[in-house]
Amino acid sequence: MSMPSSQASSRRNVRAEHFFPAGTRYLGPHRSDAPHDVTVVLRRMGQRPTPAAWPQAPRWPRGEFGKHCGADPADIERLRRHARSHGLQETGCDMHRRVLHLRGTVTALQRAFGVQLGRYRVPGQRRYVVGCTQAPVLPPDLAPAVIAVLGLDRRPVAKPHFRKALSSPSQTYTPPQVGQLYNFPPNTDGSGQCVALIELGGGFRKADLAAYFAALGISPAPTVSSVSVAGGKNRPGGAADAEVMLDIEMVGALAPGATIAVYFAPNTDQGFYEAISQAAHDATRKPSVISISWGGPEDSWSASSLAAMQTALEDAAALGVTVTSAAGDSGSSDGESDGQPHVDFPASSPYALACGGTTLSSSASTITSEVVWNETASNEGATGGGVSADYALPTWQQGAGVPPAPNGYAGRGVPDVAGDADPLTGYQVRVDGADEVIGGTSAVAPLWAALLARCNQSLGRAVGDVHAALYGFGESAFRDITQGDNGAYAAGSGWDACTGLGSPNGQALLAALAAQSPPAAGSPSPGPGKHKHHHPKHGHA
Repeated sequence: MSMPSSQASSRRNVRAEHFFPAGTRYLGPHRSDAPHDVTVVLRRMGQRPTPAAWPQAPRWPRGEFGKHCGADPADIERLRRHARSHGLQETGCDMHRRVLHLRGTVTALQRAFGVQLGRYRVPGQRRYVVGCTQAPVLPPDLAPAVIAVLGLDRRPVAKPHFRKALSSPSQTYTPPQVGQLYNFPPNTDGSGQCVALIELGGGFRKADLAAYFAALGISPAPTVSSVSVAGGKNRPGGAADAEVMLDIEMVGALAPGATIAVYFAPNTDQGFYEAISQAAHDATRKPSVISISWGGPEDSWSASSLAAMQTALEDAAALGVTVTSAAGDSGSSDGESDGQPHVDFPASSPYALACGGTTLSSSASTITSEVVWNETASNEGATGGGVSADYALPTWQQGAGVPPAPNGYAGRGVPDVAGDADPLTGYQVRVDGADEVIGGTSAVAPLWAALLARCNQSLGRAVGDVHAALYGFGESAFRDITQGDNGAYAAGSGWDACTGLGSPNGQALLAALAAQSPPAAGSPSPGPGKHKHHHPKHGHA
């Protein structure tokens, strides 16, 4: 299957189709009579969409986007004929999202896509997983139209980027306290905005959320709903609950007026793609920000999965949806053992606002110290960051002094921004009935999502792809982090591959965004009367 040229142009190389971690054992062919569902992602008709870069508005709203950037009906029909000829059943089609959903037996799918499904024992997994090592093979008239066939390989593609402290924290915070330290803009609470959270496992209990927000004095409690994607559900009771609860409680405490939609999907390339795509295109909830705290090393993704994911993130940017993404918690190696630097995806996508981590110390309501989070000596983690080997240096980052990737490639630098992530200066949250302290860049993605939701509220519209604006503001909107390293990279003045541009100065950031675009005629003025009334006891910023 060849990659459409419009997608290949943004990538440096084409790697092996599927990457299996060291220690994986092949157990034999996958034989099952149970039906198997796949998602086929197709190329766009027309040109690639332009990101809605602040202060530009989206060229097409959600209802019209598919007419210009959806799938070509002719491509869909060719794929349908191919599927029928191999006994596959169509279970759904979303032209505007460029996907056709197919179901069939293992035998039928193997014949339709020229693959062999196997059973694999992957280290760290309790059960075997279904996977394949080959790229799908399609007829010459169909192959150029198909970006990816997702769901043939069902190995986990990502892990949550949260960290629990192994030793006693030196200082802990409620999310509103950190919002105060970061100068989040007053008279804003995210009202009128929806923040989407992408979760690839775990769940939440409403009783825990009610207790947590009540303890913070936030009333009424934020509105939280769960959205089932590709069979994923809100299933509390496992280790990933810490990720889900951290994300919800960060956004809910920092932007209590926003509604929160949690998109639960399986931890597969199919589930991850579907969650981002469905959130970006959700015309009912209309998220203005998507927060992602899950990811995996860039080079662990298959070529087609990476290409499909990139189109989902591209859709979000074109629709004016900001995507914040955790940069990882394993330093510049991103947890790989080859001794080379690696970046985490989707944070490495130029359509994601990559969020790195700091160690934050304060006295009263003043920051006394903020340095790069690196506690690897005590096995407490470190911020991810580095240079992409797949995505070229974006125009908005060309003046930032991004070093070349280890192989010399001029790649996109990670992260863009930062915030408190050290579990030793972590966040007070509630998980499965217990109060805990949690850190990780997983906390920084929802922190920035909440800040941008509050900016959106004040500005009267979504900031969308905010990269170019942020890089143009310089130091005024950030606290520059100049001390520390994450392994291969050291902090310094201006942008660096540890903490990006720095941690936020929320009021200055909002003022800089507002200065670039006066309120549109007829936009509501975000005065005190426009907000819900919240009365937190712990200094909601």
